[in-house]
Amino acid sequence: MRKLVLLIICMAITGTFSLARAAADYVGSDTCFKCHPEQYNDFKVSGHPFKIQKAETAKFWQLPLPVGYTWDDISYVIGGAHKKVRYMDKKGYIITSTGPNKDVAGKNQYNIETGAWSDYNPGEKNLKYNCGPCHMTNYKKEGHQDGLEGIVGTWTFPGIQCEECHGPGSDHVKSGDKTKIKVDTSSAACGKCHIRGAKEKIPAGGGFIQHHEQYNEQLAGPHKDLSCVDCHNPHKKAKFSIKTTCETCHSKEAADYKGSVMQIVGVKCSDCHMPKVTKSATSKGKYEGDVKTHIIKINTDPKAQMFYDEEVKGKKVTFARGFVTLDFACLNCHKNKDMKWAGAKAQRIHKYGKM
Repeated sequence: MRKLVLLIICMAITGTFSLARAAADYVGSDTCFKCHPEQYNDFKVSGHPFKIQKAETAKFWQLPLPVGYTWDDISYVIGGAHKKVRYMDKKGYIITSTGPNKDVAGKNQYNIETGAWSDYNPGEKNLKYNCGPCHMTNYKKEGHQDGLEGIVGTWTFPGIQCEECHGPGSDHVKSGDKTKIKVDTSSAACGKCHIRGAKEKIPAGGGFIQHHEQYNEQLAGPHKDLSCVDCHNPHKKAKFSIKTTCETCHSKEAADYKGSVMQIVGVKCSDCHMPKVTKSATSKGKYEGDVKTHIIKINTDPKAQMFYDEEVKGKKVTFARGFVTLDFACLNCHKNKDMKWAGAKAQRIHKYGKM
């Protein structure tokens, strides 16, 4: 009995009697800068930290406001870094009606590339902001951020900060121990957010794939066994993040391409294999959205159909197959040609113009 009492006392003194070790705390991306300035500076000009911002910060970007609103009417700004901007009112609801009397349904999403307003759930009443799981750091579904009833859930930091991918950093900061921070290089880590619906299918609609779908596309294409970071630097803006080029793995195709007409005129692998099949905000035509696909594989059969319909819960739903068709791969540039022409040219496209 005496030994048991002594054991309990010792455990209490050393802290080992606690049922669980204290959880690490979130310290913020600015803390990471002290030791990782290069990664921090790359990350700060990417889209990740700007998924949502408070109005008092966003207004310095000089973003246009919906007609009928001033900055005093805005609580948060959604997006604004690259493609589009939406706004939340003082109660946290997404603004869906605009105009001097707030009676115009729509004209509530500003598309940065075109400088035009478009409709997002036009006129819907009390549209809640429930995008937190993929737009916040340490999101919790309970409660309302800042007490705003239109916002579903709470978070520690707005946007995708360092610790959303790497986990809370207090233990790592205190010790400098690399094992005290999460480093997950799997595509599934990116796929937590770069996914739409079930991963087995690629949701589409309106003639394009729906956006934030890259993980769905990768799994459906020939590169399903690769990790996103095999090609991308995850800290950088996507446009500047490529660290591995196609020729690293596809040496034969690269040799065929060298000296071909395609190389001479400046056509890149991604122009054909990663056309803008996806639409996030705008489209420039029937075969050009605003986000490059990660399916990669091209079906050279001119009769192939990229999209198909299924009935889901009594409704017709459109999905994309695991290949890009020639209309997107070829006809978005060769607008005066047809699928039969594209099918004939595609057979030797890597060597086109060479003997």
